[in-house]
Amino acid sequence: MSHNHIHPEQGDKRVFISIVANLILTVAQVIGGILAGSLALIADALHNFSDVASLIIALGARKISRRPADASMTFGYGRIEIVAALINYTTLIVIGLYLIYEGGMRFIDPPEVKGWWVVGLGGIALVVDTLTAVLTWSMQKGSVNIRALFVHNLSDALASVAVIVGGVLILLFDIRWVDPAITILIAVYILYLAFTEIGGTVRTLMLGSPQDIETDAVIDAVASVDGVSGVHHTHFWQMQEHRAALETHVVVSDDRWNETEEIRDAIKARLKGDFGILHTTLQFEQLDNQCETTARYGHG
Repeated sequence: MSHNHIHPEQGDKRVFISIVANLILTVAQVIGGILAGSLALIADALHNFSDVASLIIALGARKISRRPADASMTFGYGRIEIVAALINYTTLIVIGLYLIYEGGMRFIDPPEVKGWWVVGLGGIALVVDTLTAVLTWSMQKGSVNIRALFVHNLSDALASVAVIVGGVLILLFDIRWVDPAITILIAVYILYLAFTEIGGTVRTLMLGSPQDIETDAVIDAVASVDGVSGVHHTHFWQMQEHRAALETHVVVSDDRWNETEEIRDAIKARLKGDFGILHTTLQFEQLDNQCETTARYGHG
């Protein structure tokens, strides 16, 4: 069940505001980074630019996901948000690896950096990044798509703090290696966030079982329903981020075969009440005419 109580159109407006703010910030940081000679500032700009792309992708995904099911997409379009999240996390990984490479090259020959430019633009970036994080915070609890954005925004805000600290150290002590060092730290943190979050997204796209459901317990619950003699060929997946689904074969003894409708209703009530599973496909089989292979999961 979704925990996002913000009206979809209001959420879209928040994302759009974030796009405009981050686009302006990105242009300012690129120009400032070139003039100041700061790789850390340019690194932060690249990260912000990835946010702009991520926000645009997320906004488009939000709108597409609300389309109803049709002949070409009979399950609906909800999974587009999961695809968008995967794209955004992959972008973070690519940027993180690139920044580590560039930071390493700068260690060899640290350039002169104009500290005041770094501190000033870093401060502006911190304000914009914090604003964007605030706008997406309440929305990210119920959406993997928006959560990917929030991770982007949070890492940006922390990166901006690091950039400011680096600029102050350059001003006070003229320590040039601080700039590439902070760049690498930002990159490592970006990679940590991306790899931490991407697993759940890939799991959903691979039709993995919902992580918050104990599948053996679900099967045992179905098997314990009065009239059920066996359960096999079970599949669990997530149609969308918050919609778990189950498909299974249910074996009923010959003497209870005329009660399949009552047994079906009892199973569905158990799945809904105990596990929150609303989408179920149940195939009933007679005990003397069940499948040759009765693997617990899949089709053996």
